[in-house]
Amino acid sequence: DAQVGQDFKLWQSQGPVSVAAGQTLTLNCTIFGDNINGPVKWLKSRDSGNGPGNEQVVYADAGTFPRVTRAVTKSNTDFTIHIRDVQPEDAGTYYCVKFRKKVPDEEEFQRGKGTEVSVHEPALLPSMVAAAVVLCFLLLLGLLVAFYLYRRKRLAGPAAAGSSSPIALRCCAGTPSTPRFVPTTSSFYFSGANIHHLCAPLQQSSKDDNEIHYADLQPLPTAPRHGRSPDAATSEYASIKVAAR
Repeated sequence: DAQVGQDFKLWQSQGPVSVAAGQTLTLNCTIFGDNINGPVKWLKSRDSGNGPGNEQVVYADAGTFPRVTRAVTKSNTDFTIHIRDVQPEDAGTYYCVKFRKKVPDEEEFQRGKGTEVSVHEPALLPSMVAAAVVLCFLLLLGLLVAFYLYRRKRLAGPAAAGSSSPIALRCCAGTPSTPRFVPTTSSFYFSGANIHHLCAPLQQSSKDDNEIHYADLQPLPTAPRHGRSPDAATSEYASIKVAAR
C-alpha cells in the first residue's frame, strides 16, 4: 500500500479567477499516473482556514448538482467542470481532490493547490451603452423641441388674438363731419395698426354711390368733447374713397 499511488499526480494549475455574475465559471483539473480506486470531487471553502469536513462539495460523480457539469463526460483523467449562472455566493476557493477508498468510508488522498474565485457585477456591454446614449440624446432633443414649440405658442398668442378677432362694423358714406351710414353690417380683422376692410355692396341711394369701389376704414381723430352728442360718444367713422371720374 505504501508504494501504491507514488506515480499519481493531480494537476490544478489555474490561478485566481474573476467572473461576472450570471456567467459560466470553468475550473480545470487533470490527473496522471497510477489508477487510485476512489472518486475525484470538487470542494469549495470560503475561508482558507477551513479544514476537511467543513468544505462544501461542489461536484462529485455521485450526486445531483444542477448548475455543474463535467467538461469531458466520464473521462478518467480530465475532471474540468463548468458552473453555470454564477452568483455572488459562489465566491471562494475551489479544490480538486482525489479520494481513496477505505473501509468503511473514503479518505482524502491528494488535492490541488486551489483556485480562488471572485464574483463581480456584470459590466455593461458597448451596445447597451451606445443604446443608452442615443436614447438620452433623443429624449433631450424631444424636450428641446417641445420647449421651442411652447415658447413660440406663448409669444404668438397675443399677436394671433389681435390679428384674427372678427369685429362687426357698419360701412358708411359721406364725410367725417356728415357721415351717412349704409345699412350693411360686415366684419373685418385687425392688421397691425391700420384697419382695412372691403365693404359689402352698398345700397344705392344716389348716383354718386354707384362710383364707390371700396371703403378704407381708418380710426378717426377723437372729436372735441363739447361737440360730441351722447349717441356719437361710442361711434367711430371711416373715410370713403370714391373712384375718380
